[in-house]
Amino acid sequence: MADFTSELTDTHQAFIKRQHMFFVATAPGTGGRINLSPKGLDTFRILDGSRVAYLDLTGSGNETSAHIHDNGRITLMFCSFEGSPLIMRIYGAGQVIQPGESDWPAWAQHFTRLPGTRQIVAVNVESVQTSCGYAVPEYAYQGDRNTLLNWAEKKGEEGLETYRQTKNIQSIDGLPSGYCPASK
Repeated sequence: MADFTSELTDTHQAFIKRQHMFFVATAPGTGGRINLSPKGLDTFRILDGSRVAYLDLTGSGNETSAHIHDNGRITLMFCSFEGSPLIMRIYGAGQVIQPGESDWPAWAQHFTRLPGTRQIVAVNVESVQTSCGYAVPEYAYQGDRNTLLNWAEKKGEEGLETYRQTKNIQSIDGLPSGYCPASK
C-alpha cells in the first residue's frame, strides 16, 4: 500500500498545502527518547521538490534541534483528517538555522515572523512515502489555536530569551540543542 518517491511531486505539494497541521519526529543517535511533536499555524513552506522548512516557535523543549545536531535525521508526517485518506512521510536530513546566523535572512524571507520565533528547521528531502491512511479518523478543522502566540507576546523578547536559556539549551536527555543565545 505504501509508495516511495525521491522528492515531493506536484500532487504531494498540493496535499501538503491543504493540511492544517503536521508532525515532526526525531531521535538521538544512541539511546534517549524519541521526540514526536505536532505543529500548526502558518509555519510550513515547500521550497521545491527536494527542500522544505518550517518556522519553529519557542516551546517547552528543543528536542528536534538537539537530535538534528546529534545526527541530522528527521521525519515529517502529514495526514488527511478531511476528504480522501492519505498519510505522507517526508524523510530527510535536517538543519537548524537561528536568528543572527549569516544564512538566517535567506531562510527567514520565506516566513512571516511570528511571536516566539526561535529558529527555522530546514529539511533536505531524501524520500517521500505515502500510504493509505484508511484508519485515520475524520476531523473538521475549526481554526488555529493562538495560545502559543499569545503566550509568547505576553512573555516579550526578554522573557522569551530567559525561558529559552532555561528550557531550550539541551534536550531532556542532556544533548546540546545548539541553541545559542549569543546569536540572537
